[in-house]
Amino acid sequence: MTKSKDSITKDIKSPPFFYGYIIVIVCFLMMITGWGLFYIYGVFFGPISNEFGWNHALTSGAYSLAILVSGVLGIFAGRLSDRFGPRVVLVFCALMLGAGYALMALVHNIWQYYLIYGVVISTGVSGFWSPLISTVARWFIGRRGLMTGIVSGGISFGTFLLPPLVTQLITVWDWRITYAVIGGAVMVIVLIAAQFLKPNPQIMGLEAYTKTRTRPNYQGKNKDYSFKAAAKTRQFWMVGMVYLCFGAAQMTIMVHIVPHLTGTGFSAIAAASILSIIGGVSFAGRIVMGIITDKIKAKFSLIMCLSLLTISLLGLQWADTPTRLYLFAVVFGFGYGGLSCLQSLISAELFGLTSLGIITAVFSLSFNIGGSIGPFLAGYVYDINQSYYWAFTACFIIIAAALVISLGLKPPRNTG
Repeated sequence: MTKSKDSITKDIKSPPFFYGYIIVIVCFLMMITGWGLFYIYGVFFGPISNEFGWNHALTSGAYSLAILVSGVLGIFAGRLSDRFGPRVVLVFCALMLGAGYALMALVHNIWQYYLIYGVVISTGVSGFWSPLISTVARWFIGRRGLMTGIVSGGISFGTFLLPPLVTQLITVWDWRITYAVIGGAVMVIVLIAAQFLKPNPQIMGLEAYTKTRTRPNYQGKNKDYSFKAAAKTRQFWMVGMVYLCFGAAQMTIMVHIVPHLTGTGFSAIAAASILSIIGGVSFAGRIVMGIITDKIKAKFSLIMCLSLLTISLLGLQWADTPTRLYLFAVVFGFGYGGLSCLQSLISAELFGLTSLGIITAVFSLSFNIGGSIGPFLAGYVYDINQSYYWAFTACFIIIAAALVISLGLKPPRNTG
């Protein structure tokens, strides 16, 4: 007796194992080797600065340049991924990123340092966000938020796992050999992982995962905004300013917390462990806040995360013992992770889904602009005062300002 048409259709749409989960695993792994490694620049800060005798502003300037360049190129990486597929983009970026890290072993003067880190490495890492996130979105309609949170959590997991390991490698070898090893590892891992990337389920004769619950945040009566229409609203610029402030404060901490701690008497391993805790807790923040935002408005989640960041940065001024530092790392990490995963959710809540990709990309660029300014200015302030007190105070002030801005957010008034 033959199967019914409905039964055959069910068999086709419900394979024993959904390949989309392979996509999530592969993207998670590549996020670790891309942005996870990029975010632990702080563990190299001291060794590089000490060898060349560069001040903090000069040393952090290359990283600031890299953040800015990667933000601009990230928009082009997303467009190229849509046109040619994520595999082509990731292979090219893996070669650039791996070569950039390997070339760091040959740096002997400042122009080489800025060229390699600010141009080659930034070009490589620029392809490790939009192509990966957009690929996951195509594979998952249901559980899209959760899967996006898991993939973006690769950054947090890398920041948790890698600082002590890399610090130990620098201690045993030196920063040059460590960079060369990292360069080779990036090429091997990403080039292999990229072979498993499929741009969408249809290319394999599958359908996207659709088991889902309707998100309350998307049920409102607000219209979907085009990018041009959204850019004319004050809410667009308010969210952009929030992420500009967030980028400046977050990247200042990620770059300067390790040199700050080693400069106040903590060992390199102890300082790296604080960075690891921030990374580990931020992974939990992404997942938990993603789940919470399924139940409440993204605006309230935004306020919650900014409140945690404000409290943690205020407490950092008195964090002079391991216990207080661990507490700071936990609160800051959770707030930072949660705020990172809210970027696309707050965009969808305010402006709908029609232009979600480009609106989110612009908010990401806002974050990168802030992230390029903060570390450099913090290094400059340190060089003047030989202390991070005023730099970290500035981080507290701008995050508090972002919190005030978020309190005034509400959906744009529908017109036309």
